[in-house]
Amino acid sequence: MQFEQYVAALQQVKTLSPARERALWQAYKEEGQSEARRLLIESYQPLVFRQAVPYRNLQNIMDIVQEGTIGLIEAVESYEPQRGVAFSLFAVHRIRGRMLNYLHKEGRVDVACMDARPADGGLTLKENLMDLSPSVTEQAESNELAAKLHQAMARLPARERAVLEGMYMQSEEAGDVAEGLQVSKSHIYRLQKNGIRRVRGMLSRFMQHW
Repeated sequence: MQFEQYVAALQQVKTLSPARERALWQAYKEEGQSEARRLLIESYQPLVFRQAVPYRNLQNIMDIVQEGTIGLIEAVESYEPQRGVAFSLFAVHRIRGRMLNYLHKEGRVDVACMDARPADGGLTLKENLMDLSPSVTEQAESNELAAKLHQAMARLPARERAVLEGMYMQSEEAGDVAEGLQVSKSHIYRLQKNGIRRVRGMLSRFMQHW
């Protein structure tokens, strides 16, 4: 299946009502019904798609989708509804983790994340870094910049790093990142701005001679 076919198939997936979802979880967890398990996996496949979007231009996008789907299946099998945690919040970490582990093995995670478009449609991290550095040409090798970027990100203060990773590597909305860090949305944008400024500073000498 091609990515376009996968996206088309997702358009046929219907959102479960809360009552229907509760019934399916009960049927699967308490009665062991395999059909309920299948329907839950199918209905939450859009979660996999949202995590795969930053990597949609990679040739191995369907392998990434497959890894995310394995993470979704693992989440469905280990989820405990009685704990009161929304399944989408529980599952997204498994899905994302599977994808990132695969990309790390392939050696493509930094390049892919650098070119990922944020959920709000803003500039990619690569575009942000290049914006004030006209000496960087379009023909430059992304792999070398990605390696330097990875090192710079690791040196950021924890919250700034969490914001940049959330918005660029995980394609999360600013509001979701704000909720996770328990700060205001405006504070998220300040952390984003500061983080990009620090990364620019750390990469400035490298980019001038690139």
